[in-house]
Amino acid sequence: MRRTLVCLAAIAALLSFAATALAAPPPIKHVFVITLENKGYDETFGSASPAPYLSHDLPAQGQLLTQYYGIGHASLDNYIAMVSGQAPNVVTQADCPFYFNFLPGIAAPADGQVIGQGCVYPTAVKTVANQLETAGLTWKGYMEDMGTTCRHPALNSRDSTQTARVGDQYAARHNPFVYFHSIIDSPTCAQNDVPLDRLDSDLATASSTPNYAFITPNLCHDGHDQPCVNGEPGGLVSADQFLQTWVPKIMGSPAWAEGSLLVVTFDEAESGDATACCGEKPGYNTPNPGGLTPGPGGGRTGTVLIGQHVQPGSTNATPYNHYSLLKSTEDIFALPYLGYAGQAGLQAFGSDVYAVP
Repeated sequence: MRRTLVCLAAIAALLSFAATALAAPPPIKHVFVITLENKGYDETFGSASPAPYLSHDLPAQGQLLTQYYGIGHASLDNYIAMVSGQAPNVVTQADCPFYFNFLPGIAAPADGQVIGQGCVYPTAVKTVANQLETAGLTWKGYMEDMGTTCRHPALNSRDSTQTARVGDQYAARHNPFVYFHSIIDSPTCAQNDVPLDRLDSDLATASSTPNYAFITPNLCHDGHDQPCVNGEPGGLVSADQFLQTWVPKIMGSPAWAEGSLLVVTFDEAESGDATACCGEKPGYNTPNPGGLTPGPGGGRTGTVLIGQHVQPGSTNATPYNHYSLLKSTEDIFALPYLGYAGQAGLQAFGSDVYAVP
């Protein structure tokens, strides 16, 4: 009898180990996230898409997530969620036209949220960038047209980047890292929140390529403006051209060969779609994440994943959102979950995504 119990215990331990091994993501050393703007799934990935490279060529190299959702409207609340797990507040839903502190910033009773309204989160609120630094890993935000490192409005002032200008189509609201005192009050910001043109040299070697790269095109190349102030077509046409320039550079880099995951996603769908997935909670600071469009989320956008462990030409109907993406990134780098990335029952990328050993 005792021998039987020992054998059963050993089997249980092996099964537990196997389950843990199956749940763990594959060995990925670099995550690249490219975030585009304001397009719903049918427009982007439908048969009439004006972006053939995004809608056809990239899914042929990886997996199309057909049920991926933004978490709110408008832009900024989605970007903040992607890196911190914090839910929208009324001011981030309005894209923070005035750049001021989030107050009072007291801890909510659950879910890693903070209570208040505003733009720039208190030092105690961390991002995936802070987590990576603590773990001895590297990160960078690459922002097209930013010009100078860590560019953001002065506290308590108007954000002059809300509208594109010829020669300057940078939008601070699409650079999530400058909305956290845990980053802007540190040398980290100037070192790691940099103009996009630095990505070329960083990709030259694996050692100079960060473990986590968050890439934001300017207001023309992210699909936001159409047409653009400089005469470019904008919309999905210019976004497609941006991807055709940068995706081959990323996938041809030494770092890519070490084991990588490329995520091409959108912050939100068009404002008429405020649907959500994944049991998304509204948070403590707004009853309506959909903003001017009543609803629980940011709408269905779709997302493309490419990597050595992703089956080319596959599709995946598992529901995911920006909190899921943050949780999946934290799983890759063995980091604790921030904010709603730790929501009970939220699914991270698993065997449905990582189908290639």
